[in-house]
Amino acid sequence: MKKTLFINACVRPESRTYILAQHVLKKIGGQVEELNLEKENINPLNSKGLEIRDKYGQKGDFSHEIFKYARQFSEAERIVVAAPYWDLSFPAMIKIYFEAVTVQGLTFYYTEEGIPKGLCKAEKLIYVTTAGGPMEGMNFGFEYVDALCRSFYGIKDTKCFKAELLDIVGADVEGILKKTAVK
Repeated sequence: MKKTLFINACVRPESRTYILAQHVLKKIGGQVEELNLEKENINPLNSKGLEIRDKYGQKGDFSHEIFKYARQFSEAERIVVAAPYWDLSFPAMIKIYFEAVTVQGLTFYYTEEGIPKGLCKAEKLIYVTTAGGPMEGMNFGFEYVDALCRSFYGIKDTKCFKAELLDIVGADVEGILKKTAVK
């Protein structure tokens, strides 16, 4: 039975993205470990954080607390990211999370030619998002996460489950969410 790391960036209690993610998680089955980003205290990298990261990373010692998210991400068998569609992408906490995850020597390394190679175990990442209106080809949140997966982490199988037009008058929100989850 595969274990899924569920990265939850849904901040509203009635989040439609969270509901859609639950449909997706039920569909794929297996054991789920949830990381609720709103309950975490992940800070953006600053000079102090970079100093700590560099100090330990250069020694190949990833035991420091600053690496806990990167360790968890690199060990996951499957990953589901639930992030509402905000400002053409996602909430800022997702960017900060991936900043903490992208660690040379832990989630990727550079070849002699300077090309990043992935060190993550996950073969698949599923990105889940919802929007009140149309995304119209501007799902920059998924595009960013997809690029990180392919360029750095070595995760080549990425998929996006997106439900759009949920705020349109008369929209069957629950029907749209269920239909999106079975695609």
